[in-house]
Amino acid sequence: MCLGIPGQIVAITDVARQMAMADVSGVRREVNVACIVEGDIDALVGEWALIHVGFAMSRIDEAEAAATLEALRDLGEAQETLQAMREGQQALQSGSSTPVAGGAGA
Repeated sequence: MCLGIPGQIVAITDVARQMAMADVSGVRREVNVACIVEGDIDALVGEWALIHVGFAMSRIDEAEAAATLEALRDLGEAQETLQAMREGQQALQSGSSTPVAGGAGA
């Protein structure tokens, strides 16, 4: 299973190599669009795609992109909470009395 991150195609950078610039959560990176191009490559500008290791793997609509980005943000917040809990548990096990940032009551 691979995880694709939603990105919006903002420019075509190399027609011959089927490369485009994608905006992925504010970070722009060049991606290969060979897997999603159908007809005129310039028609991809403004479209959303799932990006994985430099390749646009599949087209998605804007609503799906927004929902996926929200789920990824939520997952990131959950990971931060779990990390704070782990750090708190480690502090308890080591006998530390120093409160851990992000722990209960923070």
